[in-house]
Amino acid sequence: MLRIFTWIPTYSRRIMDEKIIPYVFTLSDSPMLFRDLLRTNKMYQDGLKLEGNIPGFRFSVGKSYIVFIALWHIIMLPPAALFHAKLIKIDCHLLIIMAVLFTGMFFAMYAIYKEYLIDLVAHQILKRGWENHFPHFDYDLHAGDVAKIYSEALEKEIPHKELQLYILEKLVEGKK
Repeated sequence: MLRIFTWIPTYSRRIMDEKIIPYVFTLSDSPMLFRDLLRTNKMYQDGLKLEGNIPGFRFSVGKSYIVFIALWHIIMLPPAALFHAKLIKIDCHLLIIMAVLFTGMFFAMYAIYKEYLIDLVAHQILKRGWENHFPHFDYDLHAGDVAKIYSEALEKEIPHKELQLYILEKLVEGKK
């Protein structure tokens, strides 16, 4: 999902990182455990739903609605004010249908907004955990490889004590 929104301008992205995310999420300062990093990275790489499955953050639904409603009004009020004279003259039955459509659109857009925020925070948490456990490997280059190696390790039933060494050995073999 994060890859879809690469067109967002940098100033909007900065507002998201500096204002919205700290307001909507409570992030943990403690480092992510190695097993949690591997499990979360695999889920992220496979495109699975991340909400409630990532340790290290708490999502505030009420605050996210407040931010989304503010953004919704910033986007929807100018066109509504611009077309107000035409909207007054429209038949009331058509206005009821439009109200239903805009209500549906509101909740659909909220679901997309919520998933995008969770995906963005999950990516940040994964990168921070990656820097802690794999400081010599670039996240963007090796995250997919680690997810595959972790899947192989689960299939081979590698013990948790040997998991880190197994993954590091496979990563180093792949670099050669």
